[in-house]
Amino acid sequence: MLETGTKAPDFALPDQNGEIHKLSDYAGKKVILYFYPKDNTAGCTKQACGFSERYPQFTEKNAVVLGISKDSVASHKKFEEKYGLVFDTDRKVIEAYDVWKEKKNYGKVYMGIVRTTYLIDENGIIVKANDKVKAADDPENMLKEINE
Repeated sequence: MLETGTKAPDFALPDQNGEIHKLSDYAGKKVILYFYPKDNTAGCTKQACGFSERYPQFTEKNAVVLGISKDSVASHKKFEEKYGLVFDTDRKVIEAYDVWKEKKNYGKVYMGIVRTTYLIDENGIIVKANDKVKAADDPENMLKEINE
């Protein structure tokens, strides 16, 4: 996980609709950048829908929310259409934000995304980094963070 107080790595990612998103495009806004393991799974759906439901509150606070996983653009498109969401995919960004880690599940060891959320300020500095994310609580917790 990247340290708070450091400059967030810039990126250029296509979303599910082919639009390119760059961190630098959001200068002057707060950015909630959350990494999640997989589209259409219970925890990831709760987290994504929570951000989607609260999106107007985030935009009122001059914040944008971007979700990133390693799933394909086609997978993101299906997920987005089902729930009305915004997602990006790029392994380089996943690695730049240090969320690609060894994981263990039922004795199986594999590499995957550790659910992590970053709050990046208007100047591109990481002000909050959390890799102990509870999917269902993350959207409300981040909304509280930007209200402080």
